[in-house]
Amino acid sequence: MVLPTTLGAAQQLARGRIPASEARMLLCHLLGCGAAQISAYPERPLTEALAQNFVELLARRIAGEPMAYLLGVREFYGRDFAVGPAVLIPRPDTELIIELALELLGRDTRAPILDLGTGSGALAVTLALELPTSQVMAVDFSAAALDVARHNGERLGARVAWRESDWFTGVDATGFGLIVSNPPYIAEGDPHLSQGDLRFEPPTALASGPDGLDDLRRIIHAAPGFLADDGWLLLEHGYDQAGLVRDLLDQAGYRDIRSARDLASIERVTLGRRP
Repeated sequence: MVLPTTLGAAQQLARGRIPASEARMLLCHLLGCGAAQISAYPERPLTEALAQNFVELLARRIAGEPMAYLLGVREFYGRDFAVGPAVLIPRPDTELIIELALELLGRDTRAPILDLGTGSGALAVTLALELPTSQVMAVDFSAAALDVARHNGERLGARVAWRESDWFTGVDATGFGLIVSNPPYIAEGDPHLSQGDLRFEPPTALASGPDGLDDLRRIIHAAPGFLADDGWLLLEHGYDQAGLVRDLLDQAGYRDIRSARDLASIERVTLGRRP
């Protein structure tokens, strides 16, 4: 591509290749300014370095790389979280776990909380900030993901105990009032894994066995040993897995089992109380 020399030329270069809103977002990211300035001053010149950076980002977006990775940030529950290829991109559907946690525990709770497979740390950091009298622990088996999560926690001022752990193997505490997880739940070989943003996200954070339920089974089986007597387990899952997860919880003896719907009215999170 020919290097654009002005903001207007950059937007013209992107036209027809990516949405205009995304082109503005890339320019805002590179220039550290608002979208209004991008639109108001198309004649503003670009340095060769900025133009080169824009062209590189544009090419990556045309290839399908998620905007969140290009910008290095994604909003979750009103806060910006740093993201990169080592972690899943936080999604609005997962905010349902935060709402349920606040409903179940109340804002003055002192119940300790565990976040399994924390990724970017979006759940753990948000829970620590929304429930400041709780002690929050977060685990992930990926050291690279934990680096991202720690960075987010430090930047946002959240008090979280981070652990490198394959689910519960490195958890050195019990009696959690709440355990939350957004684990891998896509079936291996699912065609969606080779489409859209999922092509660029870490496969180990997406797929879980032939039916997508392997990690959910592990968590459901092991969680009672780490929950307080009346502690809750909250699990995000696929759009068509709520009934299966309810059955797994029921078979394991959990109580007060139910599923909650996201903004699209899809049963996205299923919860149960310790057996």
